[in-house]
Amino acid sequence: MLELRAAQLSDLEQIRAIYNDAILTTVATFDTELKSQEDRVRWFCERDENFPVWVAVENTTVLGYAALSKWSERKAYSITAEVSLYVEVSNRGKGIGKLLLNAIIKRAIEATKLHSIIARISEGNEQSIYLHELNGFKLMGVMKEAGSKFGKLHSVSFMQKMLRE
Repeated sequence: MLELRAAQLSDLEQIRAIYNDAILTTVATFDTELKSQEDRVRWFCERDENFPVWVAVENTTVLGYAALSKWSERKAYSITAEVSLYVEVSNRGKGIGKLLLNAIIKRAIEATKLHSIIARISEGNEQSIYLHELNGFKLMGVMKEAGSKFGKLHSVSFMQKMLRE
């Protein structure tokens, strides 16, 4: 049975494996260097109540995760988070990403002081754009050829969801 819950330190090795696969095989992240276990522990431990990580777990296997991260280190931006969403490759297309995005948005509304969430989505990822639109994100603009990965320039769509009026 699939469970959605706050991530724990014991989930980090599986989270790291999912993210490292995305680094190696997708443009969903513009990271190009694999993350170590120490890096993921630091990433996890530097969070506060405004920046949770949620996992989708079946039995003891992490199938995907969603995280809210600081948009900027500048204090005035502390009311805005960036969402990241990754699903293990063999579990994509099963609705896990939708469940995770719904859960992290609900958590942001109910348990944080965030005002909005930003999503950066690389070109060609129409499924992600559609998923975010279904969850109330609006296209704010496109940065043309903002990153280079796998020998190609990639544009990035910026989407935003307002959490509070």
